[in-house]
Amino acid sequence: MSRAGKREWAGLAVLLLPSLLVSMDMSVLFFALPFLSADLEPTSSQQLWIADIYGFLLAGLLITMGSLGDRIGRRRLLLLGAGAFGVASVLSAYANSAEMLIAARALLGIGGATLAPSTLSLIRAMFHDAKQRTLAISLWTAGFAGGALLGPIIGGLLLEQFWWGSVFLINVPAMVLLLILGPLLLPEYADPKPGRFDLFSAVLSLAAVLPVINGIKRIAEHGFDTVAAVSIVAGLPVGVAFVYRQQRLPHPMIDLALFRKREFSAAILTALTAMFAVMGLSLAAAQYLQLVLGMRPFTAALWSAPNFVGMAVGTTLAAVIARRIRPGYLITSGLLLAACGFAILTQITVDSGLAWLVTGSVLMATGVGVVAALATDLVVASAPQERAGSASALSETGTEFGGALGMAVLGSVGVAVYRSTFADTAPSGLPPEAVEAARDTLGGAVATAAQLPQADGARLVDAASAAYVEGVQIIATVGTLTMVGIAVFAAVLLRHVRAAGTPSTAAAA
Repeated sequence: MSRAGKREWAGLAVLLLPSLLVSMDMSVLFFALPFLSADLEPTSSQQLWIADIYGFLLAGLLITMGSLGDRIGRRRLLLLGAGAFGVASVLSAYANSAEMLIAARALLGIGGATLAPSTLSLIRAMFHDAKQRTLAISLWTAGFAGGALLGPIIGGLLLEQFWWGSVFLINVPAMVLLLILGPLLLPEYADPKPGRFDLFSAVLSLAAVLPVINGIKRIAEHGFDTVAAVSIVAGLPVGVAFVYRQQRLPHPMIDLALFRKREFSAAILTALTAMFAVMGLSLAAAQYLQLVLGMRPFTAALWSAPNFVGMAVGTTLAAVIARRIRPGYLITSGLLLAACGFAILTQITVDSGLAWLVTGSVLMATGVGVVAALATDLVVASAPQERAGSASALSETGTEFGGALGMAVLGSVGVAVYRSTFADTAPSGLPPEAVEAARDTLGGAVATAAQLPQADGARLVDAASAAYVEGVQIIATVGTLTMVGIAVFAAVLLRHVRAAGTPSTAAAA
């Protein structure tokens, strides 16, 4: 079997750029929102659309774009998406109204949806040797995961020196480089017998994913309400209709037969569940740094940098050790390592400081890095080459759903614990309206405390912080149990998959 040479590895370096930037654009607005809000003066509804429209369209179009890349050519779709992403970045940077920024962010989401599955499926076409492919996908995973962690840090650095539009302009040089080097270093690959592209399936997939993602995000932001329930319920029957249509089409957008392969379905479910636990805790940890420990947002973002190191170590270890040890065992070990990280985080207190948080988070990131790299490799390797685009899109869609579910479900658990605990431990002698204002969120408690006499404010913040930390401990406990449970699941369903480079694996690849 042919091994990749210098050209393929150089091509991989080019592919890491869009994967890094696509995920970075999910979080780069964390610090820029206050600045652009002061400049463009969006309404509260417009501000939510500015923040969410990118992720909505990215998640909603992944399946469509993955299938489209299989049909028209993955490199062609990648370059078209890079052009759109670059143009949208310039439009976002120089937007002079909230409406223009929302439209530009929507175009960014469409462009991003072409980039993620195209890069991963091109790696499948470029690296035929199982060992090399595992290493390439591990590097891709580190880049994609690292983008989300680096987004707030890079955004904060840029905002120290430039205006808010600079957080978008950093995309442009990378997209120009991709457009120049892509045709020289990346191969073209398309399904030789793709069949007709079913536009109605594309509409159904978007109509199914968007309402569900919207409902989940709404639960994360506002708690469970009628609007969230209606949104999720509206998307589910459309999803059923989409699956039914795929079963009847001669050339479906998604080959449902892939889910009959244990390694394919188990890998997607494992990655989804791991992302559920990680994202659910990440939001709580960020609030802990800023509101309990009193850090500025940029300082809090810097303390997340060790997680990026842990993720990089995990993905690299996965690629190296997978040459000798079966991926099922490694994925199980990664999940158990992440469970240890979660278990450490159950010991966080108001006064424990950074040591417990950083240690637990790094262990968690390292374990999840192992899981993400090998699960993605299993998904891509188990799909036929001509369906690698749609398989990659399914993998990415699964992680998007897992992250959104984690923030919604575990975020709601944390809020419920906070409210219940604070109701029992609220300090006496404070104005009833102050206690009521502090009951909903820790942020509300901190804001209310600033309006009280210093001693009363300190008592309120202490009670609210203790209640919030108890919520973090419960979330970490749920994360621990989730990781242990999915580890058992992975050990059972993936134990038959051989290590990379063994004769059976090489043949299958």
